[in-house]
Amino acid sequence: SDAAPDFVKTVTAAMLAGLGDALPVSALPPDGTWPMGTTRWEKRNIAEEIPVWKEELCTQCNHCVAACPHSAIRAKVVSPQAMENAPASLHSLDVKSRDMRGQKYVLQVAPEDCTGCNLCVEVCPAKDRQDPQIKAINMMSRLEHVEEEKVNYDFFLDLPEIERSKLERIDIRTSQLITPLFEYSGACSGCGETPYIKLLTQLYGDRMLIANATGCSSIYGGNLPSTPYTTDANGRGPAWANSLFEDNAEFGLGFRLSVDQHRARVMRLLAQFADRIPAELNDALHAEATPDVRREQVAALRQHLKSVAGAEELLKDADALVEKSIWLIGGDGWAYDIGFGGLDHVLSLTENVNILVLDTQCYSNTGGQASKATPLGAVTKFGEHGKRKARKDLGVSMMMYGHVYVAQISLGAQLNQTVKAIQEAEAWPGPSLIIAYSPCEEHGYDLALSHDQMRQLTATGFWPLYRFDPRRADEGKPPLALDSRPPSDALAETLLNEQRFRRLNAQQPEVAEQLWRDAALDLQKRYDFLALLAGKAEKPGAD
Repeated sequence: SDAAPDFVKTVTAAMLAGLGDALPVSALPPDGTWPMGTTRWEKRNIAEEIPVWKEELCTQCNHCVAACPHSAIRAKVVSPQAMENAPASLHSLDVKSRDMRGQKYVLQVAPEDCTGCNLCVEVCPAKDRQDPQIKAINMMSRLEHVEEEKVNYDFFLDLPEIERSKLERIDIRTSQLITPLFEYSGACSGCGETPYIKLLTQLYGDRMLIANATGCSSIYGGNLPSTPYTTDANGRGPAWANSLFEDNAEFGLGFRLSVDQHRARVMRLLAQFADRIPAELNDALHAEATPDVRREQVAALRQHLKSVAGAEELLKDADALVEKSIWLIGGDGWAYDIGFGGLDHVLSLTENVNILVLDTQCYSNTGGQASKATPLGAVTKFGEHGKRKARKDLGVSMMMYGHVYVAQISLGAQLNQTVKAIQEAEAWPGPSLIIAYSPCEEHGYDLALSHDQMRQLTATGFWPLYRFDPRRADEGKPPLALDSRPPSDALAETLLNEQRFRRLNAQQPEVAEQLWRDAALDLQKRYDFLALLAGKAEKPGAD
């Protein structure tokens, strides 16, 4: 594209073409930093079919936007005036929700960036009454629609962004109206990890620092030559770095400590110029404030000090006064196994860090080997006889500290529980741990069906949903809120949807059946223990 930056045209394009060895050293960034938002220029056009919106059936639920692993489906709410010059093929609807009456709802696909995974169609709840096979979004030939949809998408991207501060509440519907700062990654089609990262950037991306453990998320998150993390209209976006597999938790803790030290230094500089700042502004800068309000205060501070001699350092670093959101991200191979010692150490402290574990229940990036998160009976690479031990319960282990916010989530099982848990974790002023169930190609089924499988896995007790919030204890409530119901008896039927469980059943059916019976008993015991902690079960009587 002619609109691409010079760096993309020269360096990124050469590397994508396999000509990276021909680049001179002088063409590369000397400090190791890399431009953001360069995946938008790849335009891989790899899908045979892309989703096309049938707006008359749409309920505006935004489930398709939330589920999209590659941020290739976007939704916006704009004024009617913004749509006056829209292409004839770009449709819109009157907003149905009470809090946005009078506005227009627009849904649009990025036709050249979609991978054709079909997940959006499968999660869409809106069906034609006469023909249930037709939904509010349907897969159609990319070649037949790409030119028209390219024009639509270009216009869509130029539409005004919604102001987050004007949203009455943040839930799955409203969160998906916020532009993601993670887009068009090289993750597998239908990936179960990336929607969680995308959601984080929608909520906190303009002030995020990410320490990313080695694994799938570091490959699609930072693999050269293109970068999926991007910036907003103000040039703000996540700052991302990848350390070693075994020390990512410590690496992320260093982010927190350095940010706190940096802010403390700026506060000392602020004190030196207190007599040159209006008392009201100075008091406001020392009080609690939302990030948006703090940015307004920082802008006012710069106005007052722009001509003051000696204030250059404070002017340059005043953004440190805006609270940063620190996230430590990695897979179960990192969190349960190789990096567990560091993760445990960080959570034992009281520093304000957030940990997101993308739990695929195996080492996804290296071919699907078993980790301590692998469930009973699952066949993995080098483990053809099936896992013969139950998985580690990382969440319950970390609850025992008492001061750690812990949540177990599954986007496909409960969309709004996922959004709520992430917001609670980020708001908790201490350490937090979110364990996110992440469907993976290594599980051996069509990931277009992953949200339905996630619902079934939660219903059977395989993946219970909960939120352990220390603040609840201060209100006289049990800290644990159990968000899923007791296990159903359909475990074996649900597991057979996945090849990792079917393989053992095909090879050793008697062993598989016994392991599934053992798994059902184990899952019931684990749920009963959670129910006890949540105050939803009677304490066992003394013998």
